[in-house]
Amino acid sequence: MQWFRKARRTEIWDEAIEEPLGDIEAAKRIREICRAAADSAGKVGAATDLTHRKTGREVERYERAARAAMEIAMKVSDELLRDAAVRQIVELCLTAGNVTTAQTLFRAIQAKSIRDEVLRDHPRLADE
Repeated sequence: MQWFRKARRTEIWDEAIEEPLGDIEAAKRIREICRAAADSAGKVGAATDLTHRKTGREVERYERAARAAMEIAMKVSDELLRDAAVRQIVELCLTAGNVTTAQTLFRAIQAKSIRDEVLRDHPRLADE
């Protein structure tokens, strides 16, 4: 019966980008990607056994989302918008417990106000 077959859902980060995104559209897309992957990142961060099949899917889903968001962020030319978008990705990485990637991305943030906010919320990122 086809009713019970699970169709693989299309994720926002898997959707093709048909035309070049402007900076605002790119920042919006990064925010949407991070929101859509937040549940997977939370499951990855809370999991103790990452070898479990279901958790493995969540890890793969989170990693694909983070990678896609980073690729889009690299193309943003406005520094402040890029820093705000990178902050979203840092939050996603920290939710998943991926502190190493979060620290690397944190170092890329140049705007002092955004860096200060991230450090206020996550003081462990200051430990390098």
